[in-house]
Amino acid sequence: MKTKRRVSLFFFCLVQVFFYAPLVVLAVFSLNDSKTMNWSHLSLRWYHELFLNSPALWKALGNSLIVAAVASVSATIIGTLGAIGIYWYKFRARKYLQVVTFLPIILPEIIIGVSLLIFFAALHLQLSLFTIILAHITFNIPFVLLVVMARLEDFDFSIIEAARDLGAREIDALIRVIIPISMPGIMSGFLLATTLSLEDFVITFFVAGPGSSTLPLYVYSMIRFGVSPAINALSVVIVIATVVLAASSRNLYKYVIQR
Repeated sequence: MKTKRRVSLFFFCLVQVFFYAPLVVLAVFSLNDSKTMNWSHLSLRWYHELFLNSPALWKALGNSLIVAAVASVSATIIGTLGAIGIYWYKFRARKYLQVVTFLPIILPEIIIGVSLLIFFAALHLQLSLFTIILAHITFNIPFVLLVVMARLEDFDFSIIEAARDLGAREIDALIRVIIPISMPGIMSGFLLATTLSLEDFVITFFVAGPGSSTLPLYVYSMIRFGVSPAINALSVVIVIATVVLAASSRNLYKYVIQR
């Protein structure tokens, strides 16, 4: 038994090192004064460069945050209502709708990007931040739908029948019963959509217009001239912000449940 525990502990630690060692290296080299991977000495030079001398980078990050916020909220609302509708109502095209909805998860991103570009061109939509948001909503909806549907798999619909017997209307059952119970899946879908939106490059590359560069596009454009270590500092800031967001969402869920 002790041997099994030691083996399990060894592999657990190995997986944790695999996951978090790159983040530790990133944080360490964000404090390196040198521009290269050769260690010089501890310095906040690149944080100073990030916050005071990188307006283009902050603009790209701002675009990414705007796109991620609007796209993730919209995709979460649509995906949640879609998942509840598919599970709540029985109709002929139910299984067909599920298959069609999950297609964007299966298809390569380059195909989705090209098809969206052709679609926007057919509608005579000028490529801008708006088209990026539409594209991100499109590919995020299936992910939210999948996560919320997984949560609804364990849902006991007899609770809905009990609520209706007690006089609850359909909208009351939705707001007071189904959504609170589905909240872990909804919040997981929202965080997943936010992450996918922030890091997407391929689809964004096809639907971005002049002046609407997001952070991944900006970093890609910098590769031709050499990536500034300020990106390391920005990555550390984003990781910290992500941890804070995840912790806040967990506390928010506890508050919702208590209410």
